[in-house]
Amino acid sequence: MNIYVSNLSFNVQDEDLKAFFTPYGEVTSARVINDKATGQSRGFGFVEMSDDAAAQKAITELNDATVDGRNIKVTEARPKENKPFRGGGGGNNSGGGYKKSRW
Repeated sequence: MNIYVSNLSFNVQDEDLKAFFTPYGEVTSARVINDKATGQSRGFGFVEMSDDAAAQKAITELNDATVDGRNIKVTEARPKENKPFRGGGGGNNSGGGYKKSRW
């Protein structure tokens, strides 16, 4: 089961995230998401556990727990949505924006 963890301190690393969940069962992966430009944590991450029952227990017990001074939010991860590309951004024929006609 995939688990989404948010409101993480910027000090939390992958190993720390794994350590939070290990007491509940086998953690197959744990990853804090970092900003591509700065390399700094974005304050959320994903944990994958092999046992769904253990994962559910971890979600229940760790949700709203205080970690490094912050109350983390722990939920089952939802699949990433395929959002349609929304181009535009101005210009006369970009398809976006507001075109005001005087007549």
